[in-house]
Amino acid sequence: MPARGTAVHRDIVAVGASAGGVEALRALVAGLPADFSGALLVVLHVPRDAPSALPAILSRSGPLTASTAVDGAELVPGCIYVAPTDHHMLLLDGRIRLTRGPAENGHRPAVDPLFRSVARAAGRRSIGVVLSGSRDDGAAGLASIVAHGGAAVVQEPSDALYPWMPKAALARTPGAYVAAAADLGGMLDRLTTVELSGPTAVAVDDDTLTAEVAISSLEPLTTDELAEPAAGYGCPACGGALFQIGTESAPRYRCRVGHAWSPESLLDEQAIALEGALWMALRALEEKSALSRRMARSRTPRHNATGARFHDMAADAEAAGETIRRLISQLGSTATPPERAESTTASPGCGSVAGQVAPYPGRLDGID
Repeated sequence: MPARGTAVHRDIVAVGASAGGVEALRALVAGLPADFSGALLVVLHVPRDAPSALPAILSRSGPLTASTAVDGAELVPGCIYVAPTDHHMLLLDGRIRLTRGPAENGHRPAVDPLFRSVARAAGRRSIGVVLSGSRDDGAAGLASIVAHGGAAVVQEPSDALYPWMPKAALARTPGAYVAAAADLGGMLDRLTTVELSGPTAVAVDDDTLTAEVAISSLEPLTTDELAEPAAGYGCPACGGALFQIGTESAPRYRCRVGHAWSPESLLDEQAIALEGALWMALRALEEKSALSRRMARSRTPRHNATGARFHDMAADAEAAGETIRRLISQLGSTATPPERAESTTASPGCGSVAGQVAPYPGRLDGID
């Protein structure tokens, strides 16, 4: 990316969003000026097999041009680069790199690989932005950006359609700048104009960060080579053993081939796997009950004892099936707590005031 004279600025902006992210992204880019001096790298969690219209949407929403990122492209100030479907977008050696590396939290593209690569490549020149989303994606990657001298920006949780990603980011980086989506464009413009003193980037002396960027870029490196402790859990994606990365207070997990999970995402996937196993058990019990009753009906009066045994087997299977049904009704995903429905934006006329947003104390004044 061309240097702006001899001054050093935060000019590389990595943006991550998930559920509710399109609305937040549109509001963000609408607030950017036409002469914005940074380059934006955007990851939105989308289905892997669906084409994305996000570049066209963002181009219509603000003064800057958005395009689908191309492997090997150099960053140009004032441009928005959107990760294509089914590819991680990384920043390596000053260029965009698209890879089909292992999924993170079940996503590809994923937010955290982008954030980690930007932290390593840009250091103090980087800004990480976390927008609306339903889990905790981006929190670990944003912490990496801050740890290497970059700035953290988070959408005001009460302004987000799904506040869980912003909340998780703030829990990891409590000193982040926070604003409503409509105010983020102006905030980023101000952050990119601030001249930084000292070196362009913080020296990267982080073997784990370097290794995780390498894994995301599909280099021949496996997690067991990182000397991380075994977590004792299985990978929901491939069934392999998971290793724990990070501290006990903020752990993450990777399997040997690189699938990565945050604690919340791992719990969600375990809940999905458990429910699937329960449905399989229920199906087997229902089939056992049906077959047992059929066998009981086929017994002649001379075989009453055998018929009664089959009736008992059917009754036992049906009782066990009722227990499974109760378990299925009681077990739910950790990503959908009951209070979530109350936190999302309701339609006008359905008991809410359109556009009314509760404040997040002390965090709406922009740049400190």
